[in-house]
Amino acid sequence: MSSTTPEETAPYGGGTAPAAAPGSAPIRRVRTHHLRELKQRGERFSMLTSYDQLTAQVFDEAGVEVLLVGDSASNNVLGNSTSIPVTVDELLPLTRAVSRSVSRALVVGDLPFGSYQASPEQGYLTAVRFMKEGGAHCVKLEGGVEMAPQIEKMTRGGIPVMAHIGFTPQSEHALGGYRVQGRGDAAERILRDALAVQDAGAFSVVMEMVPGDVAAEVTAKLEIPTIGIGAGNQCDGQVLVWQDAFGLRTGKLPRFVKQYADLRSVLLDAARAYDSEVKSGAFPAPEHTF
Repeated sequence: MSSTTPEETAPYGGGTAPAAAPGSAPIRRVRTHHLRELKQRGERFSMLTSYDQLTAQVFDEAGVEVLLVGDSASNNVLGNSTSIPVTVDELLPLTRAVSRSVSRALVVGDLPFGSYQASPEQGYLTAVRFMKEGGAHCVKLEGGVEMAPQIEKMTRGGIPVMAHIGFTPQSEHALGGYRVQGRGDAAERILRDALAVQDAGAFSVVMEMVPGDVAAEVTAKLEIPTIGIGAGNQCDGQVLVWQDAFGLRTGKLPRFVKQYADLRSVLLDAARAYDSEVKSGAFPAPEHTF
């Protein structure tokens, strides 16, 4: 990301980005144009969901370029069975927590179901709330050709937009459940949707549950970066829900998920040890008592 100066100075008295630790590379805020520059250089980037201060800080320190405050908070934080019930008012505090906690990562606010589909004006006003109240750096919405007017309205109004095509979880009932999109003759629709969101001004596009060869073709034809989730390894970036990737969630996981840790077992063992020591009287010990 060589086009960014080591420290970005915000105009109009906004201060500077935090200084890097001694001996480390300068901290540089990831901007939307950096993702396109990475694509142009053939370099890949990573994206994870985050819904709170502590995971945001960890993922930011790890070097993850993009953090998505996803509507997946609905079924990974708030206890719903799908992403559909979550509201704007529920997502805004989570977005604010993440955006306040990072020094480098690009923070994406996910527009929930029903908050943008009615009209470009509705979508723009919702996106404004994510930028002003949530501190998001950009927003994400689901849909291809049909969402081009919303994307164009937002981008003309100064709001960067990440699009999401292929399987779109907010449309799971219309799509007949969790099914791969773009097989056979339907591959042309994926490309058409991708080109439509690019032409409307989206700075990137997520492709979910799309055959790898289709995703590779789309990635090659687009100027904007693609981000895969269940779309093969030829996309410019990849995204996973962090609870899936790091083993906090139980049950059957999607085929495209790789688990990099088993945090649930670690947390469960620690909680059992705490519970046991409290009940036995071993905690708090004298060294924990004033």
